Amino acid sequence: MADEANVKAVQVKLVLLGEAAVGKSSLVLRFCSNDFNENTSPTIGAAFLTQKCRLENRVVKFEIWDTAGQERFHSLAPMYYRNAAAAVVVYDITKAASLEKAKAWVKELQRQANPNIVICLVGNKSDLVSEAKAPAAAAVTTEEGDEAQAGENAEETEESEAEATSPTSPTSASGEDEDPRQVSREEAEAYAKEANLLFFEASAKTGANVAELFTEIAKTIPIESAAPKPAAGAGAAGARRQGGGQDQVNLGEGQQAKRGGCC
Repeated sequence: MADEANVKAVQVKLVLLGEAAVGKSSLVLRFCSNDFNENTSPTIGAAFLTQKCRLENRVVKFEIWDTAGQERFHSLAPMYYRNAAAAVVVYDITKAASLEKAKAWVKELQRQANPNIVICLVGNKSDLVSEAKAPAAAAVTTEEGDEAQAGENAEETEESEAEATSPTSPTSASGEDEDPRQVSREEAEAYAKEANLLFFEASAKTGANVAELFTEIAKTIPIESAAPKPAAGAGAAGARRQGGGQDQVNLGEGQQAKRGGCC
């Protein structure tokens, strides 16, 4: 207990940026509450959440600003990323245009934000690619089964060749066999390396790599760039604490900020 009390606790302002519908709010909800909602409403302005990340030598308390992705809210973004120690820039791996928007956000952060800001590029919705590439049922391994499978494969090959020559083949028309991924991991990772960013592909739906990306951010942020945790009952904290100790902010649109629990 004494060792835990001596661990340095720091507060870190973190902002999420990215195009609308790439899953920013879902990533934060997964990180803060370990939950996922298929029908998440679009963020209006920004939402505020908090969550702690425990490292070996310190506890990082993330103060997270989840910004709206709609273009009409773009002008508000500087208010949220100003003085931020970290930023998570999110794109949808099934939508190539969202990566271009993410690159624009990275350029803006590098030009206008804290010069020491830690930026993490995150490709969300990796579960859609995993589902598309789910393995087929195991083939029969008996000799008779192998012969039957070989015969079926030969027939399928002939059918595929015939369909390839047809301009209106069922497969091409339905698109069922198309890979939903539009942004390759290699492309995004190469860009992240070039721009000196952290990089993860993640899934808010399954939780894959969500905790890992925030933990890596916590490890990367220099201690001197994070403010010490204020004493309990400090004026700034008390000014925004209401009933039950929950952190709330007035976003001007009637939307109440959300708060995550401790990890």
